[in-house]
Amino acid sequence: MDLTSLFLSAFGAATLLPGGSEVVLVYLKHSTNHGFWTLLAVAAAGNTLGGMTSYLIGRFVPRLRKDNRKLQVSIARIKRYGAPVLLLSWVPVIGDVLCVGAGWLRISWLASAIFIGIGKTLRYAVVMVAF
Repeated sequence: MDLTSLFLSAFGAATLLPGGSEVVLVYLKHSTNHGFWTLLAVAAAGNTLGGMTSYLIGRFVPRLRKDNRKLQVSIARIKRYGAPVLLLSWVPVIGDVLCVGAGWLRISWLASAIFIGIGKTLRYAVVMVAF
């Protein structure tokens, strides 16, 4: 396993596809010479780009999941709190829906990317420190 595996697992975990990248991150932390910051940057970049992929799905295919109850709840939260709610984009299940909802609502892509990136980076930092 290498940094490419970490990036791809982080990217996939952040899209609507199921999967987790924390195991890959912790494995690489303990079995390679890659530094903390390198692993954090690769995981966060992949996960943030995956989140922005979900954002783009919402932006360019707005009727794809319009009748989904989770999406409707997420849209209500995004309308209430704005882009900062995307700090929670790392939360399993609802995080993906928050990203799709932000795209559907046409929240600024830059603000979305910043808040998604911060939330996902902090989550990976906690995982690396804890394990």
